[in-house]
Amino acid sequence: MPMSFGEKGAVALLALLSMFATARASDWLVNRTNRGVVELETGAMGGLSPMMAADIADLLDDGATRRIVTVIGEGSLQNLFDLKALRGVDMAIVQTDALDYARRQHLVPAVDTLPYIARLYNEEFHLLAGPGVTSVEDLAGKKVNFGPPGGGTGITAARIFATLGISVQPTDDAAPQALLQLEAGKIAALAFVSAKPAPLFRDLNPPAGLHFLSLPENSALTARYAPTRLTAKDYPLLIAPNRPVDTVAVGTVLLAANLAVGSPRYDNLVNFVDAFFTQFQSLLEPGHQPKWHEVNLAANLPGWRRFPPAQQWLARNAPVAQTATPQDLRAMFERFLDERLRATGATMTQQQKDDLFAQFQRWQKAGKAR
Repeated sequence: MPMSFGEKGAVALLALLSMFATARASDWLVNRTNRGVVELETGAMGGLSPMMAADIADLLDDGATRRIVTVIGEGSLQNLFDLKALRGVDMAIVQTDALDYARRQHLVPAVDTLPYIARLYNEEFHLLAGPGVTSVEDLAGKKVNFGPPGGGTGITAARIFATLGISVQPTDDAAPQALLQLEAGKIAALAFVSAKPAPLFRDLNPPAGLHFLSLPENSALTARYAPTRLTAKDYPLLIAPNRPVDTVAVGTVLLAANLAVGSPRYDNLVNFVDAFFTQFQSLLEPGHQPKWHEVNLAANLPGWRRFPPAQQWLARNAPVAQTATPQDLRAMFERFLDERLRATGATMTQQQKDDLFAQFQRWQKAGKAR
């Protein structure tokens, strides 16, 4: 029997109410899912930054007011483009030399306007070579893999070889493919920037002849990068005990996108910064990446502007931001001094080191008093 006009009206009303309830449920789900969301773009897989981002997410995601969505990027230079132009990316981890390179070469429009939240950890430059290559100089004119275009490794490797005055033939394979090329003898070496121990090499049981190369002492190089070493503790299958490999490390930085003050994304980022800085000490506890111990939230990035809410947090919480104990500070000072002395070939007695550290402490106290 056909429905009456009244029955049709009732059905239509029920359908309308159902649609309204569904729309409200959908709105509730969207609002709940996006509450406090920030997107953090990391480096490519195989490096440390995705694991560092996972530490951040595990610590700060609370299921109600804050969520960190990790985006795997394609390298430092591409991350800068994404931070400027890709929808939704709020932060990115970038190598500091790639940031400077992008500014000098005018590669990213208005890159100077990207504020930084905090300096992070150092990543070491690895140079793995095949049989018959005994020094970096032996690579002149040979194929060396620099990684995909736009990656931080390519920028760092190009600067290092240029500084050393060594011309090579760069190739651009991803690191896992380049390792196969090296094992097959199709390239002479591969460069790779990653925090040690890099997963790519950590458990590698290489064919005979594969080995890391030390970088020669070069004052221009150590003026740009921090001198450091790879040891048997880092790579027991690649480095013999008591035969460390001299290399350099490049810094990383957590950058923020240019967001309109007061916008939902800006407010979410402010919320993230407050939680990240406040809970940072938890990242130094066992179970997190050891590289967090290299991070000093108060460290500045000369020539770049800090994200204002991060600067304001530091101004309010200066004692909290100083994470290093006196023992940690002395250990870091000695390590820095030893690496600089080794790079320059100079020597210093323990008494001279003690005197210099005392001068450093007096300088530090004077700076806080000003």
